[in-house]
Amino acid sequence: MQKRPYGNTGEQLSIIGFGGILVMDTQPAEASALVAEAVDRGINYFDVAPTYGNAEECLGPALEPYRQQVFLACKTTQRKGEEARQELHRSLQRLRTDHFDLYQLHGMTSQEDFEVATGPGGALEVIVKAQQEGLVRHIGFSAHSAEIALALLDHFPFASVLFPLNWSNYFNANFGPQVVDKAREKGAARLALKGMAYGRLAQGAQKRYAKCWYEPIDQPELASLALRFTLSQSITAAIPPGEPPLFRLAMDIADRFAPLSEAEIGALKQQAQASTPLFRLQSAA
Repeated sequence: MQKRPYGNTGEQLSIIGFGGILVMDTQPAEASALVAEAVDRGINYFDVAPTYGNAEECLGPALEPYRQQVFLACKTTQRKGEEARQELHRSLQRLRTDHFDLYQLHGMTSQEDFEVATGPGGALEVIVKAQQEGLVRHIGFSAHSAEIALALLDHFPFASVLFPLNWSNYFNANFGPQVVDKAREKGAARLALKGMAYGRLAQGAQKRYAKCWYEPIDQPELASLALRFTLSQSITAAIPPGEPPLFRLAMDIADRFAPLSEAEIGALKQQAQASTPLFRLQSAA
């Protein structure tokens, strides 16, 4: 599988990442098989968080045989320092590792998130100290707000931003390009979420995939266009939906990745007319 530079760090990550939610609620043998399959396919970027149910407990033993050959990212939803420190150490224990290659402020959305996490006694202070202690190699964040992502990129030299970069968001809401541009300007790597999302679930609609709160794309042709759109942006890697069939579809698409043609972009824009973006700019809400 193709690999791309993770910013200016010298790291090379597979263009598809393994989202830890894939192994949530699995038995040990199933988790081990999923991780082994991913590694065999060339995946070296793994991402997990304490908020993904029991994903950390399931991923830790399955990933342990490969730990030295992969790039492991984790996150904290805590905004205050002491709570973030406790969560970091709990995650290290569950994942059976002595360090994370990337540790991220998770789901930064509101101004309060920003002020508490980056203020005195906040989570960012603790993560910086953990980096100095060798518990964390690189510091990043994930966000679902373009405005907060831009503020964070201006505030601190983060190694990366994990952000929804999605065809429907781009075409229907202009949501995403400004974060990519700012991150590039600041030298932060771009990691993508929701590349294979179609849009919001229709009101009253039943979820077809238990681990997806949105409507994912499982039609191979449209999934290829959508994911290749995301991979055609100036990003390092994309994390597909946390369902094994969709993850395998994403790996197949990545194996034969080629940037979108103008005709394919036109077809995707036409498809976007029927989709509802997952996210919009707060200023336009």
